[in-house]
Amino acid sequence: MPPRTSIIASARSLALRPKPAVPQWHAARFAPVVRRGFADDSSQPKNDSKPEPKGPNTDPLPHVSEEARDMAKIQGKQSPEIEQGTPIDEVIRKDIEAQKHLPKVMRDSLKSSAPGGSRSFSTSAVARQEMQESGQMEPPADEMLPVEFPNDTGVQAFSENRFVTPLNEHGLKFPPVPMPMPAEDRLKSRQDPVVEFFTNMMMKHGEKAAAERNMNFILNHLRTTAPPKLNPATPLLPGAPPPSHLPLNPVLYLTLAVDSVAPLLRIKNLKGQAGGGQALQMPVALNQRQRRRAAIEWIITSASKKRGKGSGKFMFAQKVAEEVVSVVQGTSSCWERRLNFHKQGVAARANLTAGSGRKRQSRR
Repeated sequence: MPPRTSIIASARSLALRPKPAVPQWHAARFAPVVRRGFADDSSQPKNDSKPEPKGPNTDPLPHVSEEARDMAKIQGKQSPEIEQGTPIDEVIRKDIEAQKHLPKVMRDSLKSSAPGGSRSFSTSAVARQEMQESGQMEPPADEMLPVEFPNDTGVQAFSENRFVTPLNEHGLKFPPVPMPMPAEDRLKSRQDPVVEFFTNMMMKHGEKAAAERNMNFILNHLRTTAPPKLNPATPLLPGAPPPSHLPLNPVLYLTLAVDSVAPLLRIKNLKGQAGGGQALQMPVALNQRQRRRAAIEWIITSASKKRGKGSGKFMFAQKVAEEVVSVVQGTSSCWERRLNFHKQGVAARANLTAGSGRKRQSRR
């Protein structure tokens, strides 16, 4: 059986310790000190509920319109309308003494006959109006110009004290947008086609933002690098700018490297067409997109085989940029690959007629 516990016996074993009293030196050290400021009156107790007396200069001055209303009421004259507001020049025009102390700009504006509701103290507007009145400046030709709408309603709109741009022959204020829209104005075609094609070829696992950052690094490298030294054994496209001008336009630099090393043809193997189960090599011409795709693939493959000079997220972009420069300089392995493709195509030219004859016989 478990032992029996007594609540009274267990309570006797608890020791109740009272809260220690604060020593006198500790209470005196941390006692709040009451201090009085220099501006307080020690003779009278401070009462926050009692309002402070106001002096003669604490009341705010009335508005100039309210002051004019009170003066007109005392003198028995017509007071200005306070609810709608009164311009300052209207109040000052009635006070001759106040006009003597005004600046020269406001005195000239009061003398000139400005239309109601306009800024009478605008110096540029007053000067323009005086020049038009004296004949030194002619009024604009397109002021009060009738505007004809393109519909057949015969309605005409006249501008009052405004400047209206005349419409063109299409009835529009601005020229119409050419259709179809040019490629540089479209949202998805704002970049150069070669730059976009190269970016998509570098993209892996759908990471387009990473490929765009690499392309930005490549173009920046082409812009800041030294001008390339051309090799006469590997000529670039005819009509290319001089090497010193290439870093000024990195997009042209990249396009020239891709189009120069791009192959003109590819070798297509026709199985069993050579007889004895051998494949027949047939040269096939490539269009511009296919040529650029092959060149970009060669550049990326050659750059990926290079040994990196460091570490970082732009190491691959650094190798691709150096490979593009080596292509322009003629030291890249892509030129040897292009030369081998062209040699195979020249050797396979004899198979063009043989392949066409065999196809005709098989069709019959």
